Amino acid sequence: MVSHTEVVASVLFAIAIIHTFSVPVFARLANQGGRHAGLWHLLSEVEAVFGVWACALFIWMGLTLGVKGAVEYLDTRNFTEPAFVFVIMVVAASRPIIELVHLAVDGVARALPVSKELARFFVIMTLVPLSGSLITEPAAMTLAALLLRQAYFRRSGQDGFKYLTLGVLFVNVSIGGVLTAYAAPPVLMVAQTFGWDTAFMATHFGWRAAVAVLFNGLVLTWICRPFLLNGDLGVQEKDPVRDPVSWVVMAVHVLFLVGVVLASHHIKIFLALLVLFIGYAHAYKRHQSPLLLREGLMVGFFLAGLVVLGGLQQWWLQDLLAGLSPFVLYLGATALTAVTDNAALTYLGSLVEGTNELWRYMLVAGAVTGGGLTVIANAPNPAGFSILKGCFSDGTISPLKLLGAAAVPTLVAAVMFLLPNSFS
Repeated sequence: MVSHTEVVASVLFAIAIIHTFSVPVFARLANQGGRHAGLWHLLSEVEAVFGVWACALFIWMGLTLGVKGAVEYLDTRNFTEPAFVFVIMVVAASRPIIELVHLAVDGVARALPVSKELARFFVIMTLVPLSGSLITEPAAMTLAALLLRQAYFRRSGQDGFKYLTLGVLFVNVSIGGVLTAYAAPPVLMVAQTFGWDTAFMATHFGWRAAVAVLFNGLVLTWICRPFLLNGDLGVQEKDPVRDPVSWVVMAVHVLFLVGVVLASHHIKIFLALLVLFIGYAHAYKRHQSPLLLREGLMVGFFLAGLVVLGGLQQWWLQDLLAGLSPFVLYLGATALTAVTDNAALTYLGSLVEGTNELWRYMLVAGAVTGGGLTVIANAPNPAGFSILKGCFSDGTISPLKLLGAAAVPTLVAAVMFLLPNSFS
C-alpha cells in the first residue's frame, strides 16, 4: 500500500519539475527589480530547485513522522554521488587542469586538416565528452563547459549558437561516458548487478556512442562555422597576466584528479583528498584561479535534493518499468529520463526480476540517450548548467529551449543504440 509520505513526495517531485521549467519566468521577475527581487532570484536558481523542495519534504516528514523518522529517512539515502560531483568540479576546474586541457585540445586541433577555429571547437565537443569514460562524466562536463565559456560563450547575444552547443554538449556527455563501466552514473548503478564490465560496455555501447558523439560534433561544427570563423567569437578569453603554471603543479593536480576518480565510491577518501587539494591550491595560489566552490556546492545541493525526492518514487516508477516490452521500455526510459535522474531510473530497473539481456540493454540505452534533454536528466548536467548559465540572456537557461536544442542529437544517439545487436 502506498503511504501518504510517498504520495506527498511524488507531488513535491512534480512541483519541482514544473518549477525547473518555470525558471526563466522567475529570472525575468528578478531582473525587473522591486521589493521581492531577491526571492525571485532565489527561485530562478535551477541548482536550488530540488534542494528547496527536498527541504519541504523533510519538514513534512518531521511533522507527520516525527523528527526522528525524517532523520532516519535521510540516513538511508546515499549522498556519495552529489558529494563526488562537487569534489570533481572543484578539482577539474582548477587553473592548472584547465591549462593542461587547453594544451591537449590545441595539440589535437592542429593535427586536424581544417582551420584551427573549427578544429578546436570540434575537439571540445567530441573528444572532451568521450574522455568522460576515463575521468568520469562530471569531470568531462566541467572541463568542456569551462572551455566553451572561456573561448566562445563570453560574447553577448548569440543565444541560438549557445543553445545548439549546450544541447549537443549535454547529449554527448551523457553518451560519451559509456565506453567503460564506471564513468557514467546510470551505467555504474547497474554494472555489478547485470555483470557488465568495461569490455562489455565498449563492445555493446561504446562504439555506438562514439559514432553518435563524433557525428553530433561534426554536424554542429558545420552548422556553426559562420559563428566560429567570425572574428572574436572563437578567440580564447585571456587570463590576466600572472605566473605561468609550472609543469610540476600541473602534475600534482592531475594526481589529485586521478585520486578523486579512483576513490569515486568512497566518500571519506575523496573528501579528504579535497581538503588536501584546497590546502595545496592555497599554498601555490599564484598558479590558481578562484576555485569553483560556490558552483560546486550548488550543484551538490541540487543532486542531493534529487536523491531525497527521488528515493520515494519507487512505488510508481518500478512497476511502470516492469510492465514494458524492450522496445517500449527504450522509448519510455528515454522520455522518463527527461523528468527524473537517469541513474535512479536504471537503479529501479535493476530491481525488476526476471529480465533478459535485451530488456536490460534497452533500459540503460534509453537512460543515457535521454540524458541530455533536461538539466535533471543526468548528474553532470547541473555542473554544465551552473558554469554556463550566466552567458545566456537573463542569466539563466530556458529548459524548453534546451529540450529543443537537444532533440536532434538525442535522435542521432537513439538511432545508433537501436541498431541491431547480439541481443536482438
